[in-house]
Amino acid sequence: MGLTMKRTLINELKQHLGQEVLVQGWVQEVRNLSKIKFVILRDRTGDMQTLALQTDTEPDSFALIDTLTKESVVEIIGIPKENKESRWEIEVLIKKLSIISMAEVPLPTDNTDKSQTQIDKRLDYRFLDVRNVKKNAIFKVRSKLVKIVTNFFDKNGFTNINTPKMTTIGVESGAELFEVNYFGKPVYLAQSPQVYKQMFVVGGFERVYEIAPVFRAEKSHTMRHLTEFTGVDFEMGFIQDEHDVMDFIEKMVKDLLKNVKKEAAAELGMLGVELSLPKKIPRLTMAAAKKLLAEKGKTFSEDADLDSESEKLLGELIKEKYNSEFVFITNYPWAVKPFYHMKSEKFPNTTKSFDLLYNGVEIASGSQREHRVEVWRAQAREKGLDPATMTKYEELFRYGCPPHGGAGFGLDRITHRLLKLDNIREAVLLPRDPERVSP
Repeated sequence: MGLTMKRTLINELKQHLGQEVLVQGWVQEVRNLSKIKFVILRDRTGDMQTLALQTDTEPDSFALIDTLTKESVVEIIGIPKENKESRWEIEVLIKKLSIISMAEVPLPTDNTDKSQTQIDKRLDYRFLDVRNVKKNAIFKVRSKLVKIVTNFFDKNGFTNINTPKMTTIGVESGAELFEVNYFGKPVYLAQSPQVYKQMFVVGGFERVYEIAPVFRAEKSHTMRHLTEFTGVDFEMGFIQDEHDVMDFIEKMVKDLLKNVKKEAAAELGMLGVELSLPKKIPRLTMAAAKKLLAEKGKTFSEDADLDSESEKLLGELIKEKYNSEFVFITNYPWAVKPFYHMKSEKFPNTTKSFDLLYNGVEIASGSQREHRVEVWRAQAREKGLDPATMTKYEELFRYGCPPHGGAGFGLDRITHRLLKLDNIREAVLLPRDPERVSP
């Protein structure tokens, strides 16, 4: 059956009204009304009502419907017809149905919209979970985000690079490393492509980006932290200062929202998400942000970083004051930033750095890097580091290094905030946290 017919996808059925078609997919629901039976079928493009009539459907197929279990894979030969009373506006009249693969019962999880299955159990059976069209839509939007960002980098003269994820070079401060036994020697899972991005800006590409896994061995149990996440990292040379990097990010954010609104309209509608495009992303120094927070009773010392609760409150204040879901917080204290960030001349004891908050959650962090080797060495010592232990990193600045800067985004967090999901693990197909290492 079906060997001589080409498969028609559900979203193509309106083009074949009144014509015999072959559709294949998963059984979402079966309703038996004796002389008429309904099978809700689902494929990668959506779901559709099909119906069998005792008078029109092959007798064996009509009887076979009674044996169907949810999530079984079937194929149907039938005729699509208009039905204005249906939410699909069309339906497929079944002539013949056959079972390709029968699903066992009971299913280990409930993947309907009314599901009460907890997220941990859903993640154990993620392949069943994402058969739900709304869960599936999350990852179709995420896929569009990758495509749009990649196109934006390409249009702006960036070269895609792939950097090692097992390395002995680590420059981030504060985050712990995962150690790996590499043929009897210790190496570490990369917690940032920072050194490599700088390496290839210096290597003459000038503008580079990477979309790849990043690893952080932090025992964080929150709704927004993971031990493995997808980073969207870029670096650009010959900049004037950190504002060039922020200007680029602002253009990228606007391009991203404009295009995802257009390219993933159906999925966003299904998820009930409306996107607003920012006219201008406000930029506040950390000192100004702390002043705003102080007015609401949240106070911090001059050298302190913000906590997640304060970022959330700040997001609300920015929305109220500037009507923006985004804000750049600039000039972070030198005390809380890595040694390779360039210090600010304008604001003492701060760096030419920034974070981008989206609805009160940090989605990107960046800065102008220090490219002057003698200053680089001095700043390393000031942080208690010995430049002699980082000779491979130091070499980048000894043979002609342009002023440069860049940033790292979390693709998972962008998806999480854009779709207003409750938990970041909803935005990752197979998340990794301090407890979860499977499937």
